[in-house]
Amino acid sequence: MTSTVSGGVEALRTAMGGAVLDPSDPGYDAARAVWNAAIDRRPAVIARCSSAADVSTAIGYAQATGLEIAVRCGAHSMSGASTVDGGLVVDLSGMRDVTVDPQARRARVAGGALLADVDAATQAHGLAVPLGAIGHTGVGGLTLGGGMGWLTRQAGLSIDNLVSAEVVVADGRILRACADENAELFWAIRGGGGNFGVVTEFEFRLHEVGPMLEFGLLFWGVDQAAEALRVVREVLAELPRSMNGIVAGMSAPPEPFVPEQFHFRPGFALMLAGFGDPAEHARVVARLREAVPPLFEHVSPMPYVALQQMIDEANAWGRHNYEKSTNIEALTDGVIEVLTEHVSLRSSPLSIFLLYRLDEAYADADADATAFGGSRIPQFAMFTVGVSFSAEQLVAERNWVRGLWDAMQPHSLGVGSYVNGMTEQEEHRVLAAYGRTKYDRLARIKREYDPANVFHRNINIRPA
Repeated sequence: MTSTVSGGVEALRTAMGGAVLDPSDPGYDAARAVWNAAIDRRPAVIARCSSAADVSTAIGYAQATGLEIAVRCGAHSMSGASTVDGGLVVDLSGMRDVTVDPQARRARVAGGALLADVDAATQAHGLAVPLGAIGHTGVGGLTLGGGMGWLTRQAGLSIDNLVSAEVVVADGRILRACADENAELFWAIRGGGGNFGVVTEFEFRLHEVGPMLEFGLLFWGVDQAAEALRVVREVLAELPRSMNGIVAGMSAPPEPFVPEQFHFRPGFALMLAGFGDPAEHARVVARLREAVPPLFEHVSPMPYVALQQMIDEANAWGRHNYEKSTNIEALTDGVIEVLTEHVSLRSSPLSIFLLYRLDEAYADADADATAFGGSRIPQFAMFTVGVSFSAEQLVAERNWVRGLWDAMQPHSLGVGSYVNGMTEQEEHRVLAAYGRTKYDRLARIKREYDPANVFHRNINIRPA
């Protein structure tokens, strides 16, 4: 049980090993900033934890003083769940250690680590954890909701590769959760988000990956889109497990490999990563190129760590963002029609939608083995993100995101979606994402570990 810290912020400073900031401290404004510039909140206290014991102390202090709690790892929460006005932020950003055991193929990852931290440590041994695709994302928030990226087809979600976790629960206990210890808690944190406690360490299973892979980006203009996407549909359905493709509706970037006349032109890209036979990757690229010649392409071997950070700048800190996600079973002609219509309706060239192919290892996993909110049938996860440089510009992009999401609903798998892609707390969609059976089980586990709903700044599961 946590030892309650009485008194003001000075008492918390004395009790914690890490730093404690309030609005009077130098560095407070930098410490409260989060990735999404559309979120601007002023916590009463920022507890920069250096250990699980610090986390326990901060949680106890917040409850003793009536402060709402937010938990910050990489601060990438689109909705701003990682900060709070007038409350206490449990800040894990200083806890970024990654320890790799290459013989056992295991990695221990501190709760505040970023994807790039994990990739750097594991790639030193030619190994990797299946994670997301933006290097400055926090491992914690990504994993607790599921975690999908370039390795999902060959190795599953991040949660499918989680072996154990150290969790600080609402009453301050520091627990180990794994298959044979606090097994219900372990089930719940694999997909149930931050509802059940603060994870201060993850233990992941590792896979042989890299250090080099084959990469290709092919870009088609809007006038080519319908024909190109029908070919992409065929190609993605036949990809070997060792390859993965992400479809993007975007504007051509002003990069050196893009002819200047195409800079910022709207269209569609297929990004294709090959982790197996280079000749196999070359054959797939050639098939796409010959079927519908792209406006431009970039095909080259690439380090895995570079792939993992390839879209970091496009998702840089300090921009105003809004997102909605949905899941579709296939790139039908109806879906293609919606996508080709809406890609040209963006006001900002930074706005984008991405379709992740989910099949193979993703679909092989037992749907009931984790709390993951989504079916395990082959499908596409679609993320639509409005991005601008100002709050005023974001209004139009938010409307674009919502308009595309609405237009896609007749083609979606249902009102539920991947919880990591939910910007707003919509109770009916949360229930739909998990389904009644999983939701009720999560609510019972929530009652056991967090009966007062202390951890509610998330896609919230209310205690049964």
